[in-house]
Amino acid sequence: MATGLVLVAVAIAALWLGGPAFAVLAAAAVLIMFTEWAAMHRLPLLLRRLGLATLGVVVWVVAVMGNPSEALMLLGGGAGLLGLFAARLQKGLGRTMAPGLLYCGLPAIALIWLRGTSWGFYATLFVMVVVWGADIAAYFTGRAIGGPKLAAAISPNKTWSGAVGGLAGALLAAGALAMLWPGHDNMTGIGRLAVLAVPLAVLSILGDLYESWLKRRAGVKDSGSILPGHGGVMDRLDGLVPAAVAGAGAFAMTGWAG
Repeated sequence: MATGLVLVAVAIAALWLGGPAFAVLAAAAVLIMFTEWAAMHRLPLLLRRLGLATLGVVVWVVAVMGNPSEALMLLGGGAGLLGLFAARLQKGLGRTMAPGLLYCGLPAIALIWLRGTSWGFYATLFVMVVVWGADIAAYFTGRAIGGPKLAAAISPNKTWSGAVGGLAGALLAAGALAMLWPGHDNMTGIGRLAVLAVPLAVLSILGDLYESWLKRRAGVKDSGSILPGHGGVMDRLDGLVPAAVAGAGAFAMTGWAG
């Protein structure tokens, strides 16, 4: 709990400051995540360095140059080329190199772009609190109620009761933030944010399961050990990865973030 509170405080402070502070936090998270991904999949040192360099440039392009489209093309092209290079080095490496770059780079681009919109602070915080709300509510609901397993072969501790509780927690978090978001503190605003919160919460749960599947396949308990009581950065941000990408896409299409 202490580690979680510190992480939330740091995230909200960087989000409030925006600009370089938020970009630095996003860059640190994405680089550590890829380091954990590379260690989990036993990528050679050369590929790790090339991947980190690619992600560093991608974050720089979207944060400093303010060009998310170019960052997306650079990430896609880099993932494709490094995937081919990895496949030439050793059979099977291409199937882990390219997905790792996309897994770590896409949410960073999404969140940095979203923070730069007119209502970027609230929109980015919305994505985060939905994931936090779903994660916290799922944990406590699952422990209190228990019941049938959600995906026993992948993550034996997760239950259907926890998943339902997570959706409820996400809705509560979305409604609470709507009351603080200027222009959204009405029934229309609360309703549309609630509609958006549900699929994001579902994606956060699926993101958690996907990372559990990755760890089970790699034969590791945690993605790392940098966060006391939580494991690695991937362990902490697994639900945010798909929710960030989908949330940024939804706000881009609807214009709700300005």
